[in-house]
Amino acid sequence: MDGIIFDVDGTLWDSTKEVAKSWNQVLREHTKLEADLTAKRLEREFGKPMDAIMDSLFPELEARKKEEIAALFYQYENEAMRTAPCRIYPGMKETVKKLAGKYRLFIVSNCQAGYIEAFLENTGLQEYFEDHICPGDTGMLKADNIRLIMRRNGLQDAVYVGDTQGDADACREAGVPMVYAAYGFGDVKEPWAVIQSMGELLEEDLWQGQ
Repeated sequence: MDGIIFDVDGTLWDSTKEVAKSWNQVLREHTKLEADLTAKRLEREFGKPMDAIMDSLFPELEARKKEEIAALFYQYENEAMRTAPCRIYPGMKETVKKLAGKYRLFIVSNCQAGYIEAFLENTGLQEYFEDHICPGDTGMLKADNIRLIMRRNGLQDAVYVGDTQGDADACREAGVPMVYAAYGFGDVKEPWAVIQSMGELLEEDLWQGQ
């Protein structure tokens, strides 16, 4: 194995409560929509492309209005995420630091440009990830972004760590094994491996055959 690629939300941290706050602020300040988004509601949405999230949350709105609101969501969210007290999964920072001593680490997430940078600034983990990519950077979805990050970093035998069926589908399309973070937001059918906590990524038995 020559690299580990991580998802962010539901895998490295849970930002749903803080994102809900920033999105509700947008709805209060810029729309007449009811500002009642909750962390629980966003858990069901995170992991999807942003346009799919907007379609799910606001099916009654025309496309242009959804795009306008989404742009404001991005702006407010990225600013908040730099310092917001998001829930960091137990052992996440320590695990990342130890893994970085043995493997090359990367991030591919379905998010807007600037969000991964905000996560890294918030957690202070910039030095441990070699590269990261998202649809906001490339206009492409997760499977293609996994392929791209592997290609531009010369990876031949990477593993992806994520928490949703969407992650699993993208990994299957990209031809990359997936480690299912079962403590996250989703349910996954037939993952390559399953972890119940971040620390399990340090167990050598998990990587046998990779």
